[in-house]
Amino acid sequence: MAPPRRTIVCDLRGLARPDLASIDALARLQLILRPQGLEILLGGVSDELVELLAFVGLADVLPVESQRQFEERKQRLGVEEERELPDPPF
Repeated sequence: MAPPRRTIVCDLRGLARPDLASIDALARLQLILRPQGLEILLGGVSDELVELLAFVGLADVLPVESQRQFEERKQRLGVEEERELPDPPF
């Protein structure tokens, strides 16, 4: 029996305009990780990326975490939104 796979959540909220190059990079990463017992789960994805994954036929290869699950995971881990710090006083 094969050991269970460990999942790495890949936060893609910063991916402004998904394209075929970004999908190619994610698919290659998945191929590299699988023999090591790891797999990636895409989190924080845009609707555009979900549609593009379906269009190229990789929706099953690159699974997407639902937005609700992704937000719950952030809350459990105590992840805060990125923000800019105020300028220091002089």
